[in-house]
Amino acid sequence: MTQKLKWQKSSIYKSTLALKSLLEHLSAGFKDEIAHYRYIEPRSAEYAEPETPVNDSLIIALKNKGVNKFFTHQTEGIDLIRKGHNIIVMTPTASGKSLIYNIPVLESILNDPSSKSLYLFPLKGLEQDQFKILREIAQDLDIAHPAEIYDGDTTAYRRKKIRGSFPNIIFSNPDMLHLAINAFHTKWAEFFKNLKFVVIDEIHTYRGVFGSHVAQVLRRLRRICRY
Repeated sequence: MTQKLKWQKSSIYKSTLALKSLLEHLSAGFKDEIAHYRYIEPRSAEYAEPETPVNDSLIIALKNKGVNKFFTHQTEGIDLIRKGHNIIVMTPTASGKSLIYNIPVLESILNDPSSKSLYLFPLKGLEQDQFKILREIAQDLDIAHPAEIYDGDTTAYRRKKIRGSFPNIIFSNPDMLHLAINAFHTKWAEFFKNLKFVVIDEIHTYRGVFGSHVAQVLRRLRRICRY
């Protein structure tokens, strides 16, 4: 344990030196254009366990992907979602935000195979990345029909197939939610009836006029689900 801790501190120290050297190099080259910069010292990661242990099969699947323990912000988010709370997660890039919603969603599917979830992304690149990650985890869990992408690139034939046999999770975006899902809600009745989770990735990008439109689309979604 002591040797591992020394390695972690050494790794952080080397990363700190590299970053400081980069900042010094950039500030020297752009000194007339940079008004101010601030370096925030790194800190060691803090880990914790959820109040209720994660499903054993899911733990094995996560370990196969290199996830052996959870950060404190992950366990806090997982615990709140399990209790039925709506949450907003604001942490840096690559801090494991997706696990905060993927774990409760996958647990819900394992407990109830009819459980449905809707994931909304502002960019197709993000959508594709998260879709791939989710499918890989779900494959280890033997979930029959875990997820499908339903966006502007999805062919009419494929859309019909998806509506004929809904997966547990739909990956889409606010535009498609408005144009192709909410507008045809009668064709999505089975999906809406079993909808347990709605995940909105990069929510800070929905601002201004577009943000207000997205808010109205989500209000319509809530009204459909209540109906």
